Amino acid sequence: MIRLSKITPAILLFFALGSSAQIAPNNLAGLTQYQKGHKSKRISSYDRSGKNMDMKQMIEPGQSINLCDIKGTGIINHIWITISPRIDELSRNDVVIRMYWDGSETPSVESPIGPFFGQGWDEGYDYASMPLSAGPKEGAALVSYFQMPFRTGARIEIENQSDVTMDAFYFYIDYEEVDKLPENTLYFHAWYNHELTESLPDGENEWAILGETGANTTGKDNYLIMETKGKGHFVGVNYYVNCPTPMWYGEGDDMIFIDGDTSPTLQGTGTEDYFNTSWCPKVPYSHPYFGYPRVNGEMGWFGRTHVYRYHITDPIRFDSSLKFTIEHGHNNNLTLDLASVAYWYQSKPFPKFPKMQDVKERSPLPSPSVQDIHRWRDAWRKSMGNGSQLWGNEKN
Repeated sequence: MIRLSKITPAILLFFALGSSAQIAPNNLAGLTQYQKGHKSKRISSYDRSGKNMDMKQMIEPGQSINLCDIKGTGIINHIWITISPRIDELSRNDVVIRMYWDGSETPSVESPIGPFFGQGWDEGYDYASMPLSAGPKEGAALVSYFQMPFRTGARIEIENQSDVTMDAFYFYIDYEEVDKLPENTLYFHAWYNHELTESLPDGENEWAILGETGANTTGKDNYLIMETKGKGHFVGVNYYVNCPTPMWYGEGDDMIFIDGDTSPTLQGTGTEDYFNTSWCPKVPYSHPYFGYPRVNGEMGWFGRTHVYRYHITDPIRFDSSLKFTIEHGHNNNLTLDLASVAYWYQSKPFPKFPKMQDVKERSPLPSPSVQDIHRWRDAWRKSMGNGSQLWGNEKN
């Protein structure tokens, strides 16, 4: 019998797959246990000639390649990837990774490769969490430790949607062959979403600066992090916010609907609260389960922020469906350029994702410039009568 007091945080991936002893706990204690019927395997980009050209070469614009097409039963435990050209020439937002389980033609993972591994927009920066990381230098080494089981096969595909030739693509895919998987084994899923949200007709009235604020009890018009049908549990999200105003973007509550509930089953108190932080943070912070690997350096919360949260010890369980949403500002009052990658495990049948936006549609919006802000000031001056000594904080 497992005593709850003895469960270590790192056993999440063990429970994500089922409690059978056929799958080793992905933690240090599990290293003491011999696993009968498990064989370590690897597919990598090593030079088959024995020389040092250890990469896939010349992936042209519009070209797709398979990194692996594994037959049989197993569990992917580790993926490492790095790409050339560097990120200032080739945005990782323009390269898509897809994963297919058991011969399905429907991907269970579909995301731009940068956002999947914790690299937002067209940027590169170091990022460290328990299941996903982007390592030195400048976040160029993309790493996953999510366990990804399959019963009859696994295929991972890369598509170059940029207009730049990828001259080098290095990778490791480490997996185990196993005799069989427990009946309750679930399949790994990840889905990317992107949206330019709409403000309210009465304006971006955050913190009641423009008057009394409205209420949102139903989640209508919330940003969608993920939605699926089946049995399983939600295990995390990378959330990318591009804010065109210095006003705090994070008053929006998380609202999670489980098993068809029409009112939020789980109701949060604010974006920073869901992400395990508080009081409108803008400092880099990394924890195995949550953090801010990239924050804006501008006035207020103007610009780009990346925040993540993994449900390692508190997966969100569902028996028939899950819909995870979050407000974009209180009562959805802010225009924000939002993107996210959600991660979960679930049973078959596999969900069919909405068609992914093309490169142009999901391209990150540029931040307003100094000149734009000065034009805003000029419009404000004129609205205030165009006085010659207006400072900036006068009110009507």
